[in-house]
Amino acid sequence: MIPEDLRYTAEHEWVADGDGGAVRVGITHFAQDALGDIVFVQLPDEGAVVAAGEPLGEIESTKSVSEIYAPISGTVAARNEALGDTPEVINTDPYGAGWLLEITPDDPAAVGGLLTAGAYRELTES
Repeated sequence: MIPEDLRYTAEHEWVADGDGGAVRVGITHFAQDALGDIVFVQLPDEGAVVAAGEPLGEIESTKSVSEIYAPISGTVAARNEALGDTPEVINTDPYGAGWLLEITPDDPAAVGGLLTAGAYRELTES
């Protein structure tokens, strides 16, 4: 359940390369499974500047509240407004309709420095 075409962080975010434009960000199947039923998502506004490794929002589940970390530095280009009404879609489709936001990277090459699917698989299996 780890798509090969994405990049990952050790904090369980995924990044879909935007071919030089904005990149789409979400949390992995592993993360949503560990969280349980997601009931609320707090995301930064469009235009907000985020820094790699720094918290940018929160996901609340029936079990806990967890921070979401910026996988790369850049500017928020879009956020998934549908999550306001249906945050549970992250549980059912974390790599599709459950995406969180899009970031225009300060350095597009930074995406290449994130974990590959193989490296993320090793992280989650250890």
